[in-house]
Formats: sequence, structure tokens, C-alpha cells
Amino acid sequence: MTLMHKAGLAVALAAGVALLPGSALAEGDAEAGAGKIAVCVACHGKDGQATAPTYPNLAGQSATYLEGALKAYRAEQRKGGSSAIMTPQAATLSDEDIADIAAYYSEQ
Repeated sequence: MTLMHKAGLAVALAAGVALLPGSALAEGDAEAGAGKIAVCVACHGKDGQATAPTYPNLAGQSATYLEGALKAYRAEQRKGGSSAIMTPQAATLSDEDIADIAAYYSEQ
């Protein structure tokens, strides 16, 4: 397979994955997200700077990554690490809540 064929295949695969049901990521509202982070603040801080070294900083993290991570916790697809804490937290969040929270922390 030529390099051009490999590149074309990679683009087609990426486009196909983006179109799969449930894989679409919503564009969140950071301002709305600011009102939805009350529980998050205990570990991740209001400004996205973790309150302890064992928690990740969320400030400036990609909204796409944060949204995917929260949805994976909600779906119980992430195991180990902080999943015992994060899965119950994410379970109560709607897709809109997740998108808004992700947008908020990505802008910090």
C-alpha cells in the first residue's frame, strides 16, 4: 500500500469514526459549565488546578478529551484509578452537562 493510500485510509477511518452514533461531541457552553462544577471543585478546583497531587489538573485540557473521559466514566468504561470516585459523579450528568463542564475547564 502506498503512502498516499495509507493517508487516504486514515482520513476515511477518522471521518467514519466521527459519524458513529454516540461518538459526536457537543459544543459546550463554558458559562453554563461554571454553574455545574460544584462537585468537581472539591478535587479539581474552581480554576482547574487540582486540590491534591493525586487529582489531575483540568485547566486548559482539551474539551474533546474531557468530554470523552466523562462519558467513558458515565458508561463505566474506565476502570481503576479514580473510577470509583468518577463513575458515580459522571452517572448523574447529561450530555449537555458534560459538554458544558468540559468547555468550562478547557477555557481555564
